[in-house]
Amino acid sequence: MIEIGKYNELRILSKTEAGLNLTDGDKLVVLPYQYVPNGVEIGDNIKVFVFVQKDGRLTGTTQKAYAEVGDFAFLKVVSDGDDGVFMDLGIDKDVYVPDREQKRPMQKGYKYVVYLYLDESNDRLLASSKLYDFVEEDGFDFEEGDEVSLLITEETDLGFNAIINNTYIGLLYNNEVFDNIQPGEMRKGWIKKIRVEGKIDLTLQPSGYGHILDSKEMMLSELKKSGGVIELGDKSSPEEIYHRFQISKSAFKKTIGSLYKERLIVLSDDSIRLITDDEAE
Repeated sequence: MIEIGKYNELRILSKTEAGLNLTDGDKLVVLPYQYVPNGVEIGDNIKVFVFVQKDGRLTGTTQKAYAEVGDFAFLKVVSDGDDGVFMDLGIDKDVYVPDREQKRPMQKGYKYVVYLYLDESNDRLLASSKLYDFVEEDGFDFEEGDEVSLLITEETDLGFNAIINNTYIGLLYNNEVFDNIQPGEMRKGWIKKIRVEGKIDLTLQPSGYGHILDSKEMMLSELKKSGGVIELGDKSSPEEIYHRFQISKSAFKKTIGSLYKERLIVLSDDSIRLITDDEAE
């Protein structure tokens, strides 16, 4: 079955004036000659992105699309249309966003996170910035502490909303963000908390004992590189700590606390110092 708005593996059936006829054994897709790779022959299989022309014809392209139907993506508005805008999909076929599917009016030249879907009446490829209409709200395939893929969607008063694993939506609170992040960025993140009402809290920092072990090794290595002293301590700001180590202040305090208990470092408000062999004796 041919999936419109996605990549399909199809067999080359025949040649026409317009291009190659491709088939899945049932329907035909025309691949214009400008998108035909060198060296392919009738009977070969070829992977193409399939979309519907205005006249209803199925057309294929070997160009690389930025996203497929069912994906959330960060796309740029390239032109205005009747009652909507067109966004660049990376192929010679822009995706249409009707006015009714715009959370806020979209402007030419700007980029927005949208969801790609098909118009049920004609299989036309459409997009929407009303993301909450398309995310799953239950049946999570992860647990607290799991690593996930994040697409940052927008900044809010509380922090940043993010699409999780191309399926769910969660929130990075401001006090969990120590880096300069922007809508449209892909980030590695972790599930901090799944609330009773189904809302998901996110963090850019891994948690748990395994992470502390990794951080301890990193901290000891950095201390040795720095001559045994690092000018950061319990009174240092979260931003200073993240800039130096890319970990949260909470993780930093757990790490240095563990190293202190092992009598490997000396702590002060504004620095940590590696204990020398003579001091250890």
